[in-house]
Amino acid sequence: EALKALQKEIDDEEFPPSSSTSYHSWVRGNCTLASSPSSSSSPDNNNNNELSSSSSSYYPTDRCRFFDRHGFVYLPQFCTNDEVQSMKSSMEEMVNKNWEPSSSTKTQVFRTDQKQVEAQGRSDYFLDSASKTHFFAEKDAIREDTGELKEEYLGLGRRQRQQQNNNNKLAALNKVGHGMHTTPGSPFRTYTQSPKISTLLRELGWVDPVVPQSMYIFKQARIGGEVTSHQDSTFLYTTPRQTCVGLWLALDDATLDNGCLWIRPKSHRESVRRQFVRNVEHFGKSLNYHDVNGDDGDEGKGGDCSKPQMTFRNLRNDNDEEQQHVTWEGALPKDSLPTPECVGLHRAGFVPVPCKAGDLLAFVGELDHLSLPNFSDKPRHTFQLHCVEGEGAGVEWS
Repeated sequence: EALKALQKEIDDEEFPPSSSTSYHSWVRGNCTLASSPSSSSSPDNNNNNELSSSSSSYYPTDRCRFFDRHGFVYLPQFCTNDEVQSMKSSMEEMVNKNWEPSSSTKTQVFRTDQKQVEAQGRSDYFLDSASKTHFFAEKDAIREDTGELKEEYLGLGRRQRQQQNNNNKLAALNKVGHGMHTTPGSPFRTYTQSPKISTLLRELGWVDPVVPQSMYIFKQARIGGEVTSHQDSTFLYTTPRQTCVGLWLALDDATLDNGCLWIRPKSHRESVRRQFVRNVEHFGKSLNYHDVNGDDGDEGKGGDCSKPQMTFRNLRNDNDEEQQHVTWEGALPKDSLPTPECVGLHRAGFVPVPCKAGDLLAFVGELDHLSLPNFSDKPRHTFQLHCVEGEGAGVEWS
């Protein structure tokens, strides 16, 4: 019902408006409204500079208007069953061939709670994953006393697994990332470079879309943890304006029981609350986000390698009432559980978006979103791309 109400806003709106010749695109900013869809400027490789200016004519589609108004758009049956199954089969093969955890090796975990900086901010394995395929386990698949993978997930031989009824090591994973789209010949690269991805991004207003990050999320049955409230632009921050967009593809049916996505419509109008940055305390004066002129008296100050390499930089404006009401950043709103009531989530303005396998959610980097733990016996696999505007649109990302 909430999604229908959001759609009704678009359906009831006079468009094109009789009183204005401009349109505000989330990614482009203010544009001159074209007289018709056929007269709208079409992005191409030879016209990026012209299109990056606010003077370019533009006529948004209905779903682009929904995206710009509410911060997301839901696209059912974006991928075929064959495409979905190809990604899942490829991932299983990748894990079995390339991930070799053992009881004597500390396994890397991925988490989004209060221990996020400790888990990812001190990890070269995490930081080096940008252009590679690295594996990160669920925290509940790890022994608390040693940090090792629990024995039932160690990838025992088939006969041993059958005898002991153990899960294989695939069931221990939280995510795989973050350069899967760079693997030649993989279904992930094929999907990333497919015409339907580029066509969608162009339709939504991107001029020079590039893909800095991809990931496969498992949301394992029973142990799949929550993903706390966050904005993707925290991790893919662009200048001079925010341009990150997440493309969230369901590879399994995503339900309230197994941890579907919850989004807070129109929260993309709020600014980015924090930024994940290299830690000045670790790297020293070579990184100073607070004083670009180098006048803060830190000349000659060296780094402290005992400090985390990455940390969160607070971007909140104490005078911004819109930002101050969000008290759950990096956490879940109070009384988010239990399901299915989720009283705290509804009170905070979040809406669940259940999906069928093959459905896609596209949402902007400033949109507040989260997912709850998987309480079911079914996993909730997804493949996700994060895209930003490139240099052709006058944008840099970090």
